Amino acid sequence: MPYQPDLDVVSLPSVSHAVTTSDWQHGLPKLNGAQVVLRELRQSDAVALHALLTTEEVSRFISPPPSTVDGFDKFIAWTLRQRAAGTYVCFAVTVHGYDTAIGIFQVRDLGQDFQTAEWGFALGSPFWGTGVFDESARLVLDFVFETLGTHRLEARAAVINGRGNGALQKLGAVQEGVLRRSFLCGGRYLDQALYALLQTDWRKLRRPVRTAAVSVRVH
Repeated sequence: MPYQPDLDVVSLPSVSHAVTTSDWQHGLPKLNGAQVVLRELRQSDAVALHALLTTEEVSRFISPPPSTVDGFDKFIAWTLRQRAAGTYVCFAVTVHGYDTAIGIFQVRDLGQDFQTAEWGFALGSPFWGTGVFDESARLVLDFVFETLGTHRLEARAAVINGRGNGALQKLGAVQEGVLRRSFLCGGRYLDQALYALLQTDWRKLRRPVRTAAVSVRVH
């Protein structure tokens, strides 16, 4: 997560480049799939996100998430300010009929009005292998390339994170190199694979999202 609590401020961050105002800066649209709805984060999502994204299996290969519910509350407020500034978007993943956040997709501008951007994601482990990730990712990719107008979308995944690498490859992302010892995780530096997906790639690869229903038991 790019959020850093120690650097958080209430005021909007300054933006060094021109930002083109569009509707998404005033509020993210809902992205509707057969199984999922992606929407803007709400303060009420803090409890669920804390429960789902701080488990060892989810957090071991991502930047450390907030460690408390209050930390997630501050993170959510930060995402809204960054979206209003036009530099970042964060979607909550929900399942039809269950309007509670079960994961997030983040996209941040790399300094060129989203011409080049980076994305990352985290999904609660009870929803792994259900098709929720694949459908959500494709909805986000459509938004990135068609609404934000991104030319190049990058992602980084720890080389030893087989699930993360496989997910990116399945979506058509191309591994362009290995960033040696670039990610500090659990007190050790890990190699990361650098992936990229171009707008032209996605328009050739895109296909309708899955229509099969997902069955997940939520306790």
